[in-house]
Amino acid sequence: MGHYLIDTCSFWVSNLIFTTMSLRQIDFSKVLNDDQVYDHMMESYDQLGRDWIVHQWTWLNNVYQAFRDHYKYLIIISLVEKTLQFYDQMNIQYSFDQFYSKSNLFVEKFIISDLCEKLQLPKETVRRKVLELEKLGALKRQKKQLVIDRSIFPTVKPERQIKLTSKYVYKVSEILNKDGVYTKKLDTKFIENIVKKNFSLCWRWFYRMQIPMVIGYHELFDDLATFHIWGTVAMNQAFDYKKNIDSSYVNSLTPDYMTFNKGVIEIKGSSTGISAMSISDMTNIPRATVIRKCKFLMKNNFLKLNDKKHYVMTGYNIPRVLTYQRKIFRYKAKFLRKVLNLLTIS
Repeated sequence: MGHYLIDTCSFWVSNLIFTTMSLRQIDFSKVLNDDQVYDHMMESYDQLGRDWIVHQWTWLNNVYQAFRDHYKYLIIISLVEKTLQFYDQMNIQYSFDQFYSKSNLFVEKFIISDLCEKLQLPKETVRRKVLELEKLGALKRQKKQLVIDRSIFPTVKPERQIKLTSKYVYKVSEILNKDGVYTKKLDTKFIENIVKKNFSLCWRWFYRMQIPMVIGYHELFDDLATFHIWGTVAMNQAFDYKKNIDSSYVNSLTPDYMTFNKGVIEIKGSSTGISAMSISDMTNIPRATVIRKCKFLMKNNFLKLNDKKHYVMTGYNIPRVLTYQRKIFRYKAKFLRKVLNLLTIS
């Protein structure tokens, strides 16, 4: 017994010495806050706007592709996020490879009302979607545990999304470097590696950004399919704007968020629209659904038809959508701040 106590004490003393020796001093003057990220991001939006639209459109496309239903996948990732939160609280961390080493993921118990509150959806809708996920085999009940079977739905590993997100984080870091508020020089491969190494933590942050953002758009557009379609028109218009506008005119613009979006909506970005067939091809949302949702968007003055009978955004998007976006972009600033600070100490 005495030897056991001596060995145990020796272990804790050695561990304490190791911990003390390995303790890192963090230079808090290099740590970012949410306001710094948000302000510099919005002031340099001409360099970030198109990349962000592509980032979000790609993610939303993947959300829809999993079950041809935005809300089913949102339920899945809400359960995953709750489980990632538990890992974080227990100081458990998984890398990308560890997290996806098995197709089954055991998730923490949930209550339908909690999901309803998180997703701002009626209880009947959530209950129906959960039952549909169980019929598909994506959600299974094993004794008293709930299991997500990731083999049921495709593109479960977000490898492409990590690349896109890392590219966007890198672009933001360059702007912050240039503005003198972030000192660490990064490259996209380093960012990818750190995100994958700290995957369970970083992807919890990612979901905590995405879930409230898309639910916010659900409230604004009545449902996510409608937002997805509107976002496809917005992405097409943003690409056309950056492609068609001459460089001399671009240089005369201030690069902030409002100016970029006014250019997309009011200047050359509105000259080339997109057809219902193209929207359907890009999103895999059925053409009949696209046409029906576009009628809703036109009725509510979010979209209009140009001379070519293609869909473009209206000026109504500036006072309504952009004002709303500025508020929910705070979620984006919080996510970027956390990742950039993690990269600083990595």
